[in-house]
Amino acid sequence: MTYEKIVTVEEFEKIAAKNSFVIFKASMTCNVSQDAFKEYETFMEKNPNINSCYLYVQEARPLSNDIAQRYGIKHESPQVLYIKDGKVIWNESHWRITEETLQEHIID
Repeated sequence: MTYEKIVTVEEFEKIAAKNSFVIFKASMTCNVSQDAFKEYETFMEKNPNINSCYLYVQEARPLSNDIAQRYGIKHESPQVLYIKDGKVIWNESHWRITEETLQEHIID
């Protein structure tokens, strides 16, 4: 796997130190999140050089809130953020998270 599950702000700091990375936020109880996560997994398996992490909002609420505040992006779930040079280059949510949209917008 080229992506890792994170729960704490401290774990996120290690990812945030990289020049570019992807964050995927999901709910453990939402069918839309489960479908989007499958799309994210497929994308990540085909793109092993992309730095990425994911979190489940129920397990990592403080981290999810920190990410929303840090980047000025309203929290949604599921949600994907592509960060480059400390700025959100692209973000998307819900059923618009597909392998195709990830491939189209996340260029490393």
